[in-house]
Amino acid sequence: MKGDRGPAVTILVDGKAVSAHAGESLAAALLAYGIRQLRQSPRAGTPRGAFCFMGVCQECVVEVDGATAQACQVAVSAGTAVRLVGPHMA
Repeated sequence: MKGDRGPAVTILVDGKAVSAHAGESLAAALLAYGIRQLRQSPRAGTPRGAFCFMGVCQECVVEVDGATAQACQVAVSAGTAVRLVGPHMA
């Protein structure tokens, strides 16, 4: 049915439990939870977050289960561990 979401799951964002829905993109889950800033620009230090939501821009790069990934390209599952990238994000 249109609008149905996957089952509620818990993911860890910088060690904090965050509610999400299985199968949705990590970028969408973080945005729905209110987390807009995912990293900072390596050159200017300005905040960066999900922009294109289709894997083209790489603005949503985070660490997922210890590996660098684009949040918009990762499907949420229970226990996913996310580290927001940038010294001020921890």
